[in-house]
Amino acid sequence: MALEVGVSLPVFLDRHASARPDIAGAARHAEDAGLDAAWAGDHLTTGAPFVDSTVALTAAATATERIALGYGVMLLALRHPAWAAKQIGSLQLISGNRLRLGVGVGGQWPQEWVAAGVPTTGRGRRTDAILDYLPGLLAGEPTRLATEPEQPEVTLAPGVPVPPLWVGGMSEAALRRAVRIGAQGWLGSFVPPSVVPDVAGKLDALAGEAGTTAPAVGMIVFGQLTAPGATPGDAAVRYLTKTYGMPRDYAEQVAVSGPPEQLAERMAEYAAAGVSHFVIAAVHADVRGQYDLVATARAALLAG
Repeated sequence: MALEVGVSLPVFLDRHASARPDIAGAARHAEDAGLDAAWAGDHLTTGAPFVDSTVALTAAATATERIALGYGVMLLALRHPAWAAKQIGSLQLISGNRLRLGVGVGGQWPQEWVAAGVPTTGRGRRTDAILDYLPGLLAGEPTRLATEPEQPEVTLAPGVPVPPLWVGGMSEAALRRAVRIGAQGWLGSFVPPSVVPDVAGKLDALAGEAGTTAPAVGMIVFGQLTAPGATPGDAAVRYLTKTYGMPRDYAEQVAVSGPPEQLAERMAEYAAAGVSHFVIAAVHADVRGQYDLVATARAALLAG
């Protein structure tokens, strides 16, 4: 099983920071460090400051040549499908087809759905419908948008290849969605290694029923890495407890706080359970330093 290690771009900002976020420089540094992908989280409003995911990935695309670029994950149903397809297609074009489209239904912050004028109820059905529109929209084919009030027929240009699709979410509906659309992968988060075989087994069973190949399994891992010999911090654990209301004992199970070797060991546990793609979300102001430590962990993982 080929393993891949990517990182999250620094789109979530310190509330008190005044400096301009150097997302392009961070992406370039991740590429130079030998990492495989750079991903951006996606929200409209959560009460915290952050950069729009499409803008961030565009900045990353223009600063890099090789590294894959991913929405991790886009809340597709928040958007008008034609505008979403236009942004996705434009980013696919300017990146040289390096885009990965992660999709989720969200719901943790109801206020962003209110702000977008989209009800939280039915967001899964809306997501599925827009996913069905995307191949035609991205190919430049006339596509009728039945989810919209006037049900317009839309043709976008230029046509581009559909990016590899990734589906986030722990629900049965999310797993079925990943199989139904032929996603390259399922992308989890806040999942300890012990739970992964159950998820992978469900994906295999659903794919067997559908007569198709099961999606790959990816995992977002939050961490605060330290140089060997340094005292580990607990910023990642505190971030998960504060932002997501996660119990501290559970946050300690899913976050990594320590040297690169500890991250490599955690990724090896995940890999043994069936995970092949990693997104390391580093909770630390020194983004480039964290990327270097992730690259060290990647090398240790691949070495054995």
